[in-house]
Amino acid sequence: MSKFPSTKPILTITVQMKSLRLLFERNSSPAKTTSSSSKFKRPKPSSISNGSDSSQSSSSQDPLKTHFSSLIKSTETTLQLRQIHAQILRRHLSSSANLTTLLISVSSSLKSIPYALSIFNDSHHKSLFLFNALIRGLTENSHFQSSVSHFLLMLRHRVRPDKLTYPFVLKSVAGLGLRFLGLILHGRIIKCGVEFDSFVRVSLVEMYVKLEEMGFALQVFDESPERNKSESILLWNVLINGCCKVGNLEKAMELFEAMPERNIGSWNSFINGLMKNGDLNKAMQLFDEMKEKDVVSWTTIVNGLSQNGDHQKALSMFFKMLEVGLRPNDLTLVSALSACAKIGALEAGVRIHNYFVENGLRLNKATAAALVDMYAKCGNILSASKVFEVTKEKDIRTWSVMIWGWATHGFYGQAIRCFKKMMFSGIKPDAVVFLALLTACSHSGQVDLGLNFFDSMRFDYSIEPTMKHYTLVVDLLGRAGRLDEAMKFIQRMPISPDFVAWGALFCACRAHKNIKMAELVSEKLLQLEPKHPGSYVFLSNVYAAVGRWEDVERVRMLMQNQAVGKDPGWSYIEVNGQVHSFVAGDHDHKRAREIYLKLEEIVSGAREQGYMPETGWVLHNIEEEEKEDALGSHSEKLALAFALMNTSPGTTIRIVKNLRICGDCHSLMKCASKMSQREIILRDIKRFHHFKYGVCSCGDYW
Repeated sequence: MSKFPSTKPILTITVQMKSLRLLFERNSSPAKTTSSSSKFKRPKPSSISNGSDSSQSSSSQDPLKTHFSSLIKSTETTLQLRQIHAQILRRHLSSSANLTTLLISVSSSLKSIPYALSIFNDSHHKSLFLFNALIRGLTENSHFQSSVSHFLLMLRHRVRPDKLTYPFVLKSVAGLGLRFLGLILHGRIIKCGVEFDSFVRVSLVEMYVKLEEMGFALQVFDESPERNKSESILLWNVLINGCCKVGNLEKAMELFEAMPERNIGSWNSFINGLMKNGDLNKAMQLFDEMKEKDVVSWTTIVNGLSQNGDHQKALSMFFKMLEVGLRPNDLTLVSALSACAKIGALEAGVRIHNYFVENGLRLNKATAAALVDMYAKCGNILSASKVFEVTKEKDIRTWSVMIWGWATHGFYGQAIRCFKKMMFSGIKPDAVVFLALLTACSHSGQVDLGLNFFDSMRFDYSIEPTMKHYTLVVDLLGRAGRLDEAMKFIQRMPISPDFVAWGALFCACRAHKNIKMAELVSEKLLQLEPKHPGSYVFLSNVYAAVGRWEDVERVRMLMQNQAVGKDPGWSYIEVNGQVHSFVAGDHDHKRAREIYLKLEEIVSGAREQGYMPETGWVLHNIEEEEKEDALGSHSEKLALAFALMNTSPGTTIRIVKNLRICGDCHSLMKCASKMSQREIILRDIKRFHHFKYGVCSCGDYW
């Protein structure tokens, strides 16, 4: 059985489990009579349960009640509902349980939970139907604690739950992670004789799936009568989803193949599970076998491919979806824009933005944030800013991606101004916003400002710093050459520094050629992750920078003995709507010979501008000519050459790289921007570099 964290202070739910049992036992005997729910047809989970009582038959004959009932059902705002409610009170119709139930249901559907609670509390006769409407509304609005609380209140009032009550209480219990209470409810359901209701059965399985109690979920399924299994495809889908969630794909496949009937949801659930477990080939195979595909099917594929790193394929599938005439939903659009952002596919991103405009789609919080993020990460920060400015609904996510955009592009002033505007708008910053602010300060050398933000985050906003925040402060001090302060800071951290935190200090030691501290820090790195290539590469580069070739060779031999390999550098570039990828030393491209010839031409022209290959960036002591060859095969240089061959003069070149750009490539990019009279925008793992007229936006501070 899984272990679950102890529940938060949630009313008296888990305080006295004994009292719960007493309540259940007391309510198992004949209690206050309410109209039998079996007389009424159970609504679908997505519909509004209006409830009923003895007054329903009379209300159907009362034109005024019927009129108010139809008005409530057609209400679109809480204000309208309040006005109708006022008229009901004026006409002394508030005693109608049918109208009161409807008011609670509709106010819940309008997400006005406080109003629904006030209607319920003002009601003198709290019937089964009122409790069901309220519990359902609370659950569907994720007020799980309140939902369980009112279920307990229902028992205290000796109102017996029915098959419409339990599914929503089970969902609330799962949402709170209350395993023990879930088991008690399961026993009560069996005692009440409603365990074979299809809706209750599915809800039981779903609860155990969410609690990751797959043994119980499978047991409930196995003990289900064949009638339940044959009538409820949803029962199978929920269980398949659960098996996929815990990584049991074999059982999921067994269930999928055993299903008496499958709907689109069955295929979508299994494909989604395969994607989440990284089995892309099987997922694509099943997707191709589907006779009918809906927007969820396509979204599952687009999102799954992007989540698994195949961003080009994700974009290809997205545009195929548009070709077959299906309208994407918000998740599809966000997933596609995310894929564009990951590989710098600006042209594809612009096409998606045009789709918004051409189809009159309104930007909401999620799509606006994704669009801003796409433009920022594809190197077009001005377009990101324009989308941000026209977005009416801005939440903390929208503001944070804009601040991040300014920060990674090196515009710390704009990042700070954006932060101040956010504060004036009434939105309080969170931990992510402070990460962006610290990044902006680190890239621009604003050490004191960054330290002020770090202190403000803790003391003014009571936000506890994470390892990422501490690492950024180390980076902030280290970049500025304040290595002793950085070392003291890392030693005084209240949490143990990890590999990345020590790595930030190591990079600073290398940049400022502090060999003694670099050796000390490298010991920490090797203790933390002896197999990580970065530790060896960094140390080797430090020794190479000061000509200590014997030490370089010693580190290289250590790498070989530990079977440590250096991560290959790769770069993406989008040319004429097509994304091309290059790996360091790549000779597999079909135009490799032309690319290397073009690169030689660029280097030759750069030499005339005063460029000299910075061979200190090469790992170990080899002949000078070999060093230049090693530098010449860096992936961003190959991407640059390819772009200059295949784009018209004046076109901005955008490159995305997975590692930090080396000093030699940085120097060559500056020369290339001057020679070609073009702007070259390169995004590495740390930040953006805008090369123009022979200079870089980072001011050589990176």
